[in-house]
Amino acid sequence: MITATPRPAPPQYELSAPLRHELPEGMPTVRAAREEDAAALVALSRPFVRSGALRERPPSLYAAHAADFLVMDVPGSPLEGCVGLRVHPAEPAEGREEGRGAAGVLYNFCVAGHRQGRGVGAGLLRAVLAVAHAKSLTALFTATTGGGDLFLRYGFAPADARLAPPSWTRSLDPRRNARILARHL
Repeated sequence: MITATPRPAPPQYELSAPLRHELPEGMPTVRAAREEDAAALVALSRPFVRSGALRERPPSLYAAHAADFLVMDVPGSPLEGCVGLRVHPAEPAEGREEGRGAAGVLYNFCVAGHRQGRGVGAGLLRAVLAVAHAKSLTALFTATTGGGDLFLRYGFAPADARLAPPSWTRSLDPRRNARILARHL
């Protein structure tokens, strides 16, 4: 007899009561993205790409890395927001007593224009922090070309690029003049 191990359902994250009351279309949830969300992730990101706030990514990348993303989903509506979390494994010590623990990088964080300032970004950030804790990450990093106010309110602070995962810092486009923010967990 051949049996298959069932895959667990993607996690969903409950939102605070005030946000629930602001979105009458249905119960909003933060959930793990699925491969079939790729087109919606592209559509959600498009205005931020046009403004220069995000780098353009092909739909195939969103599909291939769907597991990186948490999305704000309201039944019957387009996605309200998304954030990617890429985990970088622990690094061996290089001239230090001990190596760095596994770290996460937040990327492609965006909220639909009509939902900005209504708690969607905060809900996504709280959910991604919970995921980072569950994965025992030691720090989270992000790069922003904007003010980063939401990140700062949630304990992120400007950080030296040398503290971030090297493969990620090498991938940053210096012409974008992004500011690196970090939060130690």
